Amino acid sequence: MKTNDYIALEDQYGAHNYLPLDVVIKRGEGVWVFDVDGNRYLDCLSAYSAVNQGHVHPKILAALVDQAQHITLTSRAFRNDQLPLLYKELAELTGYEMALPMNSGAEAVETAIKLARKWAYQIKGIPQNQAEILTLEGNFHGRTITIISFSSEEAYRDGFGPFTPGFSTIPYGDVAALSRAITPNTAAILVEPIQGEAGVIVPPPGYLQQMRELCSKNNVLMIADEIQTGLGRTGQLFACDHESVRPDVMVIGKALSGGFYPISAVLADRSIMGLFQPGEHGSTFGGNPLGAAIARTALKVITSENLIQNSAEIGEYFADRLAEIPSRHVKEVRGKGLLIGVELKPSAGGGRRFAEILQKNGILVKETHGNVLRFTPPLIIDRETVDWALDRIFHILTKP
Repeated sequence: MKTNDYIALEDQYGAHNYLPLDVVIKRGEGVWVFDVDGNRYLDCLSAYSAVNQGHVHPKILAALVDQAQHITLTSRAFRNDQLPLLYKELAELTGYEMALPMNSGAEAVETAIKLARKWAYQIKGIPQNQAEILTLEGNFHGRTITIISFSSEEAYRDGFGPFTPGFSTIPYGDVAALSRAITPNTAAILVEPIQGEAGVIVPPPGYLQQMRELCSKNNVLMIADEIQTGLGRTGQLFACDHESVRPDVMVIGKALSGGFYPISAVLADRSIMGLFQPGEHGSTFGGNPLGAAIARTALKVITSENLIQNSAEIGEYFADRLAEIPSRHVKEVRGKGLLIGVELKPSAGGGRRFAEILQKNGILVKETHGNVLRFTPPLIIDRETVDWALDRIFHILTKP
């Protein structure tokens, strides 16, 4: 079967909830993927940061195979020998005292929301059913009914109401708006340190620090969604680390899996996470031994192979070189580490056509927000490969 055969099958039998590029990937290795027709591409999306360690990393693959030969699922009705070790290693790496594992990123965000409400009623003393969580315009935290209830993207909401109450959305990057929005019933603010899906939007310097101060002053939880930005993507372990900010609750996922198996987690100290009691929250697959074993190795790869430092160094080089391209189509290059957004001018005709041209030239990217191209390759990428990509990007962005 060829590319068009697979596309026809997918279009006929699959729900049309995505509009992918017309490439059918069969195999991956490191920063490269290969399609069913034998073509090779540089993966500059990394499954939205799930493949920070590179495709089919041999150490993570070995951990998966080894654990799969022992036991893959116990449910949380019984204990397993991998989850306690993952808990300990997460605590040692991140500094948070406790963790709660889930599967998808959206599940982890929902978990953080439940945790914040529990804290609001039991610790802060907000009257029952009156807790409010502040969210930011341009946010993307998933597509469950509750999460789209506070999305500012109409396409995510249209036709899916009624929506979950208890959320208020304020401008991103505006400290004054945040200060005005906090009330005695404010339980938490949910923030992406850098908004990826919105177009790699980096907040003004000091924004996260000021948010932290406001949260501490007003007894409000700061919840950071670092599902895409965390675990080395921005050149620090967490994007919040760029401003030396420690959120009360941290949400992680994607790269925690190494791209092998869905696993996410919510991190917090015991004074917050300890509020959950047996039966109040859970998941049959959350914390399963296969996922835990994979996550343990995925974390070891990030630290032992210096991927955070590589992201910082190669990301700065990549972004600087992109910014030097004399293109009449480019409005701005922004980001941190290997989370880079190239915003195109309205006259460029949208990002999709450039993504399709890049595909034909061996580079896979995905447009977001219509006119932003995200360049987020695996964190193992080297300068030689970046130069290979830059030559092609240069010729494409400088064409009429």
